[in-house]
Amino acid sequence: MKMPAFYSILNLAARLTLTAPALVTSAFAQDPTPDTLWHGKAEVPSYAEKVFPPWQHGENNDATKRGFEFTVPEVDDLADFHGDITNPKLVLYVGGNYFFAMAPLVAEFEKEHPDFKGGIYWETIPPGLLIKQIQAGGTITCGNLTWTAKADAYLAGLKKVKESIASGLLVGPAVPYVTNTLAIMLPKDNPAHVTGLADLGKPGVRLAMPNPEFEGIARQIQESLEKAGGSALADAVYKTKVKDGSTVLTHIHHRQTPLFLMQGLADAGITWQSEALFQEQSGHPITHVDIPADQNTTAIYAGAVVKGAAHPEAARLWLSFIHSEPALGIFERYGFKRYIAGDSAKR
Repeated sequence: MKMPAFYSILNLAARLTLTAPALVTSAFAQDPTPDTLWHGKAEVPSYAEKVFPPWQHGENNDATKRGFEFTVPEVDDLADFHGDITNPKLVLYVGGNYFFAMAPLVAEFEKEHPDFKGGIYWETIPPGLLIKQIQAGGTITCGNLTWTAKADAYLAGLKKVKESIASGLLVGPAVPYVTNTLAIMLPKDNPAHVTGLADLGKPGVRLAMPNPEFEGIARQIQESLEKAGGSALADAVYKTKVKDGSTVLTHIHHRQTPLFLMQGLADAGITWQSEALFQEQSGHPITHVDIPADQNTTAIYAGAVVKGAAHPEAARLWLSFIHSEPALGIFERYGFKRYIAGDSAKR
């Protein structure tokens, strides 16, 4: 079976590491302005730890007592698990595409409700995976670590929230708060010269795309691809290119897509506009192309209380806060728009 290009690169990196461990840790982790080392006649980029998450340098950790600090980007970092699990007062399962907004949101919430200071734990893995964790009683395993954190509130796309209320996992009502649109995330130098969705179907343009199996954004992306180029473009991106290895399907697109772009493993990937803005605001070598309104797709973000929540009142307090003026102001920093009830063009 032919290996995708992504895995071939990983295999090359492993061989280089074995032959010259003192010279190179990774052959593909490129610094935007890398120092270069030489292995024989081949020029190899130096290892650049800063491209790996976590990207907010501990800001998304609500714990007041952190004890011994041990974080090793790329190896031991648990970037999507935040706070102190010991005895939380509020546990939030948040769709990962606004992980970067959670630190200021939590800080504002604690300013308004000081009793919660240091007592909020939250996760930001994809919404479909959070549902699996709810179904598993809040227990999750990451690497060699297994722990249980039963959610009080679940926040994701409105459609997923309504489905989960109907299935009995969540308790209504669904509380919508902001909307978001899609963009094409690119390396800053845009080596593939991508200017729009149609370019993603071209041979040789390597893509990092969310996996439809557990990332809700994939549904919106496929709709936008069909608007731009019909089923032929959608099939090229999500079938033909997956088969030939030039599309890599991610497990957690809000981490993997920018990382693959910065490593030179992909030329483009569709994400939410807010994610591209965060990467740019962080100073990473990332840029984006806006998708025209007639090709774009708008998502509504919503939340609800989880059935059997240990802290249902705290969950309702968060759901009230999330569409307050201070919270909406934080979302707007990253390009989110306020949800307007009754807008039938949004879903």
